[in-house]
Amino acid sequence: MLNVQQPTTKKEYYDVLDGLRGTAAIVILIFHYLEMTYPDDYVNNPLGHGFLAVDFFFCLSGFVIGFAYDNRIRTIGMKQFFINRLIRLHPMVVMGTWIGLIGYIFDPFVDKTEGFNGLLILLAATGSLFLIPTPFLPYRWNALFPFNSPSWSLFFEYLANLLYAVLLCRTGKRLLLLLAVISAGWLTFISYRSGWLINGWDSLTWSDALPRVCFSFIAGLLIFRYKIIWKNKSGFILPLLLLMGVFIFPHYEKDWYTEAFMVIFIFPLIVSVGSGAQVKGWLRKLCLFIGRLSYPLYMSHITTVWIFGNYYTKYNPTGTKLYLIVCGLIIFNLIFACLIMKFYDEPVRKWLTAKMKARRNSCAS
Repeated sequence: MLNVQQPTTKKEYYDVLDGLRGTAAIVILIFHYLEMTYPDDYVNNPLGHGFLAVDFFFCLSGFVIGFAYDNRIRTIGMKQFFINRLIRLHPMVVMGTWIGLIGYIFDPFVDKTEGFNGLLILLAATGSLFLIPTPFLPYRWNALFPFNSPSWSLFFEYLANLLYAVLLCRTGKRLLLLLAVISAGWLTFISYRSGWLINGWDSLTWSDALPRVCFSFIAGLLIFRYKIIWKNKSGFILPLLLLMGVFIFPHYEKDWYTEAFMVIFIFPLIVSVGSGAQVKGWLRKLCLFIGRLSYPLYMSHITTVWIFGNYYTKYNPTGTKLYLIVCGLIIFNLIFACLIMKFYDEPVRKWLTAKMKARRNSCAS
């Protein structure tokens, strides 16, 4: 049943959504390696729709931002909202830039004599640190952020946060619903025009990211505003099956309408089901853990994928050797992300939060 929740003094927490976020991040990790081993072949790729995980992230973000800030953004103010978002997101932007820079310079499978320019590398690193697109480095397929290509979604996430703070936090539910319908039409159009929804991460297709983030972010916000929370006892199982069903659904040429349907209807449904489900015991701990891990994993993994792709192009490994290399790299990325989470991301965010509160208290006194 759909439950219109009443205000409560107990702080809610959506454990299942954390687990789904973590699952989507792991899918992105595996999908990017499969992209290298199935170059330009998404039909045979076992995760043929893995790239839609980004749209799921945007939908989750809209829901979470509404949950976290709808009732207090006018109290804390726009400036504090942006400070909070920067503390939450930007430390991993910085870390992802440094990892990507090191990997780009020291990649052993690329000929450094062709196209490498120190000034361009410096400009790209500076742009990446401040989330300014710099899609001009070789060997990166026109990626908006060549050192850490997943940063493209953070760039548009920041734009969505800006739109929320300036407009959407004050937008009534009916107008928000109208905006969702318009952006759904826009999303369907660009899906039809391009033939699919993978675009937005590079300089040639960056504009396709706009309807992807607009619709999904607004859809997540709508779910929270209208309290479209499907109370159910499926725990983690049903939303997980729905989510994985999207990612493993076979891709075929010009399946734009399938992908548009998944983003417009299935992902909001998953958020609705996931926000109404609960988990306990070890499963809850697992959901919380992979939820914490999701962002460091998402922002730290792509460098090894680029290096592996260059290795694969040069040596074309097959069979058991290829399987062991990919599995080893996936395990490495998971362990590496755990270390970054524990020793960098969470401590830095905690330190920045403490500094912010101390400064605010000092100004108040």
